[in-house]
Amino acid sequence: MRYAMVIDLNRCVGCYSCVAKCKQEHFLPPAMTWSKLLVCETGSYPSAVKHAYPVLCNHCKEPACIEACPTGATQKREDGIVWVDAKKCIGCKFCVTACPYRIRTFYSDRKDYFPGQGPTDYERLAEKLYPMKNDTVVKCDFCVERIDEGVKKGLAPGVDRDATPACVNICPAEARYFGNLDDPSSEVSRLIKQKTAVQLHPGFGTDPSVYYVLSPAMRKSRFISRSLFPTSARYSLPSFLVTVKEVRKGAAAKRSATV
Repeated sequence: MRYAMVIDLNRCVGCYSCVAKCKQEHFLPPAMTWSKLLVCETGSYPSAVKHAYPVLCNHCKEPACIEACPTGATQKREDGIVWVDAKKCIGCKFCVTACPYRIRTFYSDRKDYFPGQGPTDYERLAEKLYPMKNDTVVKCDFCVERIDEGVKKGLAPGVDRDATPACVNICPAEARYFGNLDDPSSEVSRLIKQKTAVQLHPGFGTDPSVYYVLSPAMRKSRFISRSLFPTSARYSLPSFLVTVKEVRKGAAAKRSATV
């Protein structure tokens, strides 16, 4: 079992519905978004082309953030979802630095949407339904609460709306698909095979679980250029993080021995 998402850039219209819905679903404070939309243009008038690239946590199979975390707060479930245990997170930001996709956020001191006017009903509800611990790292978790509750009811993530990530449900262009990557008959597996969907910068060596179906106007090199830069990226980052972790263990052992 490995949950994955496919985003068809031929269908994406850059409407920001996924960004807004993610923010609403998780009661995110001002200036914080877990789902983002990168927009750029190529060409020149009158033949300029607009490109929209939705990005989120890739829930990598070989996540660099897990190797970097000194407390084990960042974890990967058996279904492939990468999440952060706020009780174990000490706010060191090592995972933020280690993530090659720069998609994690450090949360500290919730700000009001309207300073000086007190919290809105939305913000009061956030404290009850989705409280966040100060000085911790937060990120997209594929709406894991929806998936878990749906599975308990016998629903299928990616098929039944109540068990599917909110950004997939809200997309008006139906550009997002979700399902089990390990199931060759699932819709995500079929799309990846039939439409030659690609990962974002696979050269980072983390094996992302988010795939993109590119449009003819998009150059594939924009997505996979990092496969050759730096030349050792596929191995150096994970190796470096493992080495750092071992050094920390050794230092802790020495301190214990001297006490």
